[in-house]
Amino acid sequence: MNNLYDAPFELDHQHVFLGEGHDKNERKTWAVIVLCSAMMLAEIIGGHLFGSLALVADGMHMSTHAGAMLIAALAYTYARKHANDNRFVFGTGKLGDLAGFSSAIILAMIALLIGYEAVVRLLSPIPISFSEAIPIAVVGLLVNIASAWLLSGGDHHGHSHGHADGAPHDNAAHDHGDEAHIIKTSAGVFVLSIFEDGVSPVFRIHAETTDANLSPGEMTVTTVRPEGTRQLFSFAKKADFLESTTDIPEPHAFKALVTLARDVHSVAFEEHAHHPENDGIDRRDHNMRAAYVHVIADAAVSVLAIIGLLLAKSFGWLWMDPLAGLVGALVIANWSYGLIRDTGANLMDVSPNDVLPSKVRAIVNSAGDKLIDLHVWRLGPGHFGAVVSVVTQETTHGPAFYQRLLRKVTGLSHITVEVHTPQSV
Repeated sequence: MNNLYDAPFELDHQHVFLGEGHDKNERKTWAVIVLCSAMMLAEIIGGHLFGSLALVADGMHMSTHAGAMLIAALAYTYARKHANDNRFVFGTGKLGDLAGFSSAIILAMIALLIGYEAVVRLLSPIPISFSEAIPIAVVGLLVNIASAWLLSGGDHHGHSHGHADGAPHDNAAHDHGDEAHIIKTSAGVFVLSIFEDGVSPVFRIHAETTDANLSPGEMTVTTVRPEGTRQLFSFAKKADFLESTTDIPEPHAFKALVTLARDVHSVAFEEHAHHPENDGIDRRDHNMRAAYVHVIADAAVSVLAIIGLLLAKSFGWLWMDPLAGLVGALVIANWSYGLIRDTGANLMDVSPNDVLPSKVRAIVNSAGDKLIDLHVWRLGPGHFGAVVSVVTQETTHGPAFYQRLLRKVTGLSHITVEVHTPQSV
């Protein structure tokens, strides 16, 4: 008999997988476009009024800079406006990666163009109008510094994915939600975890089987810390779970002696990182990263150009200007390669590391079941999807059982569970 289940726990849920700073990054990118466009118009108009071809050329260069920013800004705006569009099966979180990939291609083309021009000028040096070129390079550098300042300061972390049942998807800075312990007793199967989502940390216990019925008076937890200190925790009824009446003091590394229906069980809790950037979850906003790289690359080229022009003017080394351009081209090409590699991997659903898969395996193993298939991929900054196939002999370990456990894992925002019996595989 095939006893296959394939249904998400939430019957009605959203697919909004945008980064936490999405709206703020969108506004910053449009601000940079306004700045670059103003500078572009000033240089082109000024160049025509004063007969400066160098000013016109730099203005045209600034237009390509604004165009690259426009790709990022439009991606932010489109992703936000269509975040709830059902045509996007897994939301619009990957539009940032697509925009970043496109920007990286443009960067690579700019690097090739600068490199080609530098080689041509090394082979055939041309006269340089230092009085015009140096001030323009300085102004360009100042504009890029201002643009970098506008784009900086973003902590492109993911945000929690809201579920229709109102269950918390723990993304707190100090989160133990992914460390859940399954406890099997004569009174049923329960899950014990530490809950800390904008509140003081407390123990929570959920019943995982329909026959499990536990009153607060039948449960206690005694923590035993490495130095031997013990603390007893009592519980109170809260909706469909029990919660400790006393907060858990830091640190959260201890052995917990759990008394359930007169049975005593021992489980271990480990201290987790206090900063989300240390949990191995990729929260990078590659769209903002690409925009920032564009600005920094332009600033680097401006710095190298100023150095090359000053040396060429002081010592007559005309070759210094194209040499500086060649070095700049190599730097830009390196940054472009990094962007193409990372955004391309996300677009092709390459799993970035084993952090989330290892947590899923640990949960399945702790339940005493067998994991036969697992797919984890990035949906957007800080958001990951997972398809989990499990073989179990426990009639109570259905999709809902694993949804309750897996939705506590920080970073897993969309989970589909298949549960098989041994006869169905």
